[in-house]
Amino acid sequence: MGLSTRHASRYTPIEFIPDDSGVIARTRELLAGLDADSADLLRAFHAIQSEFGYVPRETIPLLAGKFKTTPAEIFGALDFYSELRQTPPAETEVEWCSGPACLLKGSLRIREVLETVLGCSMDGATPDNRVGLRLVQCDGTCHIAPQLRLDHRYLGPLTVGDAVKLARGLKGQTQK
Repeated sequence: MGLSTRHASRYTPIEFIPDDSGVIARTRELLAGLDADSADLLRAFHAIQSEFGYVPRETIPLLAGKFKTTPAEIFGALDFYSELRQTPPAETEVEWCSGPACLLKGSLRIREVLETVLGCSMDGATPDNRVGLRLVQCDGTCHIAPQLRLDHRYLGPLTVGDAVKLARGLKGQTQK
């Protein structure tokens, strides 16, 4: 007799994180029209992130119950998609393109400049959370490679010098 991967606790919503902010109540509203199959999970993630700017940790048990799976599987799916985030976004988002055209045109040097001047690594933020640096995949804007997005505005083609000026400006440093 083989082991079953399903058990009763898998279908019971577990709400063990207190919700003083109304996140759970609002998430319930966002999920109300969605089907409990995995096809709507990505739609749920996008709805929650659109509402809060990220997918808050306290929504995970609710999502697991809605989609009849485990919190671990919800975290796995959430972690898989690079456009989804599990922490609040920085005030200003710098999205660095990792696509082939950008890489061929020197975007790795631009990334190094951004990380060095901003003082944060890829998919991180400055200590004050004013500026965040995120890796994104190619979205077909190769004609302006190498490029990045600053708060969803495209900037490119960029040079290393452009990246230095941009990063210094974001850090509030005075240009010489």
